[in-house]
Amino acid sequence: MLAEISRLVRQAGELFFDETLSGQRQEKGLRDYVTQTDATVQGFLRQALTKQFPKVDFLGEEQPSHCWDFQGPVWVLDPVDGTANLIHHLGYSAISLALVEAGRPVLGVVYNPYTRELFSAREGNGAFLNGRPIRVSQTAALAEALVAVGTAPGARQEAPETFRRMARVYAACQDIRRMGAASLELCAVACGRLEGFYEDHLKPWDYAAGMLLVQEAGGTVSTRQGKALTFRPDGDIFAANGCLAQALLALL
Repeated sequence: MLAEISRLVRQAGELFFDETLSGQRQEKGLRDYVTQTDATVQGFLRQALTKQFPKVDFLGEEQPSHCWDFQGPVWVLDPVDGTANLIHHLGYSAISLALVEAGRPVLGVVYNPYTRELFSAREGNGAFLNGRPIRVSQTAALAEALVAVGTAPGARQEAPETFRRMARVYAACQDIRRMGAASLELCAVACGRLEGFYEDHLKPWDYAAGMLLVQEAGGTVSTRQGKALTFRPDGDIFAANGCLAQALLALL
């Protein structure tokens, strides 16, 4: 299954390079856009997945009615994580696809078409980048940690507290990054490029696949309060390597 899913996701990733699709966009919320790329990628993958796995439900970001029952098997898809990056040609966007069963991700794939990096994981079998095993970093000193942060652009009324929290992390770690694609930032934690990541107001399609990748790579995933992560319509996510989770949580 993982090999077939990886093939389909790589195929869908070629749509990112069609500027006639990315150039067609509409605003679906305050400074929140959807492009024809989002819709086309989701349509392609939903059709392919439904054909091959007809008994598995489907939840996609660009789907009008959502299936929020995660007890049975459900595909959870973000067709373009980092739509603003896509619009601005930053080359930092991804397809994020997870299979969730009994309320937990059991298979996950995150693919950045611009770098041709495909991150994949299956529950209990480790995490991989283009087929090679990956692990979280072993950095144990907060002053040496690179941490990615999210700004929750859909909740700008919370900006003062968001940036106060960011300032605390910035003061304690080596530096911070804001890259705009949660799935890829989680993958960066999984492969040791980052020591931590957090963002508020995310949806399950933002983190389902990346969550599994971090866990399978030896890292920690929770809410910002350190509680177990559940698939809620709106939630926060925190991820870190195995050494710095408690120190970073204390700052948040």
